[in-house]
Amino acid sequence: MDAKCWRVDSHVHLGRADEAGRLLEIAAAVGTERMGIACIPERNIIVANPAAFAAKAEHPDRFYVFGGLDHSHHWSGGRVKTPSLSEQVDLLRAIGCDGLKMLENKPATRKELDIPVDGPYFEPYFARVEETGFPVVWHVADPEEFWDPALTPKWARDQGWGYDATYVKKEQLYVEIERVLARHPRLKIMFAHFYFLSADLPRAAALLDRFAGVHLDLAPGIELLYNMSKDLPKARAFFTKYADRIVYGTDISGGNTLVEGRHRAGILQRWLETDEEYRVPPGVDFLLGPPEDGLMRGLKLPAEVVRKVCRGNYERLVGTKPRPLDRALARKECERLAKCVEVLTGKKAAENHAGKAAKCL
Repeated sequence: MDAKCWRVDSHVHLGRADEAGRLLEIAAAVGTERMGIACIPERNIIVANPAAFAAKAEHPDRFYVFGGLDHSHHWSGGRVKTPSLSEQVDLLRAIGCDGLKMLENKPATRKELDIPVDGPYFEPYFARVEETGFPVVWHVADPEEFWDPALTPKWARDQGWGYDATYVKKEQLYVEIERVLARHPRLKIMFAHFYFLSADLPRAAALLDRFAGVHLDLAPGIELLYNMSKDLPKARAFFTKYADRIVYGTDISGGNTLVEGRHRAGILQRWLETDEEYRVPPGVDFLLGPPEDGLMRGLKLPAEVVRKVCRGNYERLVGTKPRPLDRALARKECERLAKCVEVLTGKKAAENHAGKAAKCL
């Protein structure tokens, strides 16, 4: 590993096992030693765990895996039998996952699942997560402008991320999460995309002060950089005070090109480490929006703060190296998921994403 590759990226995605090489190519280009693959639930595939298992099997020292939950019993109306959510925690730990990924409180996913996170469905799960000390990367809410049609950017509308009255309000999502945190104060959480509180740093500070296990990740949400560029002294003071509670992440995907990956990591690294003013460059992936959307001003944080944010905090929470994968158990789980996908979608087990990952394992 090149000595210049010293960062650990807490938040990347992998859609297919054969895209792992692209992630590593991007990692080498942007100075990242290891990456945490966040596996999201989707009704048509159930959950993206299989590709991450295959990637970790192939590159055991390079990838952490944050496994997602299987809700196919709920989605199938009980036709598909699955382990309970608390049993899934133990299963994912046994397979060799390094933590858990939750997307269940992104508004679109919450609407599809239609289960409050502070209710009885999730309670045994959170109790088990707290008991085991398993860390969680948790996506909650979205930028506030997504609830205002006049402010929602076109790229977000095109993804179905413009939220009308049929979606749970942002504030209600926060209320539910804080109930969970109050019941389970020892949870170790990394809230993705700065918990979408970049425009309200006093509220972010109050959250960190109240819940000792809560951390914020920097995966853009490009609005994060725009919001905090508006008041640099306030943003620098926040990062300095909470230097132990912020985690570097890019949201890079295996589907990104090398150019897109360079841009996505570069705008964040530049923001943390320099005092330059800049815009999103041409050639970024569409989720970062066009260059004219806004101006970013670098924080030029002290080297010690940058080191904590870009590596130290994550390693303290998750470990200095990924947990070993139980390849046989991972293959068995992929085979189970492949059968569940076949029931839900009709796509044959041998041909769906989970079945293909099982063959790789």
